[in-house]
Amino acid sequence: MNDNVKVMLKKMPHAHDLPFPAYMSEHAAGLDLCSAEQVDVLLEPGKYKLISTGIAIALPKGFEGQVRPRSGLALKYGLTLLNTPGTIDADYRGEIKVILINLGEEAYLLQRGERIAQLVIQAVARVTLIEVDNLPQTLRGEGGFGHTGK
Repeated sequence: MNDNVKVMLKKMPHAHDLPFPAYMSEHAAGLDLCSAEQVDVLLEPGKYKLISTGIAIALPKGFEGQVRPRSGLALKYGLTLLNTPGTIDADYRGEIKVILINLGEEAYLLQRGERIAQLVIQAVARVTLIEVDNLPQTLRGEGGFGHTGK
């Protein structure tokens, strides 16, 4: 494990008063991201909205950012991310935004500065695809979608 990966972070002007993304426990995998919306957002059931986080990052070559839902928001309110995990490529320099969706039964008032998602930084491999007529056989074969039971 490499604990010394440096990631440059730029705070956008509309997020000047918000905290940096942070790990909320000693062994947390994700950095919590906050809403940087200028006003509170009412998210009705079944609706989604693009939410600003107020930050941009420069990931090193060979890394990606994965934006994932926060489990507490999902369990308590039915809030999750529409495209999860969202991918931030190493060459993307724009503001990180998340598509928050309300799958719950009640409207949710999202407040400025509220933790809305988590960012996990991962190493990625680039591969070379080789076209073949047949793949090596395995015991599993083509079994998928519940092939081992329920």
